[in-house]
Amino acid sequence: MKRTIILTMAAAAATFAQDSREKPRVFITDSTSWQMNGRNGGARPQTAEILKTFGESCRAVTVTNNRERADFVVTLDHEGGKGYLLRDNKVAVFNRDGDMIHSGSTRSLGNSVRDACRAITR
Repeated sequence: MKRTIILTMAAAAATFAQDSREKPRVFITDSTSWQMNGRNGGARPQTAEILKTFGESCRAVTVTNNRERADFVVTLDHEGGKGYLLRDNKVAVFNRDGDMIHSGSTRSLGNSVRDACRAITR
């Protein structure tokens, strides 16, 4: 029984590694987002939320923390805390050569991620 579990886990790890190599590698970055709170404004980085949303919405890519190994760089600015009508998410996608292949602006972070994903997987 233990041998079967070990072999199954090894096969799953090998499949995962193979899938990761076949997917485009994406490095995600953002500039610091700003949030106004009364009269006080301050930096509110949104990187973790962007990474989470990208991982959930774009399973066709591998998100990497190594910019040099990335096939694409996605710059996504998520501005929260401004109220529904004032929210603006800006996205730009660059290929390995540094050429912009997509840019856009949406009201929801999810739509920005889906647009970026579509540009990468074309």
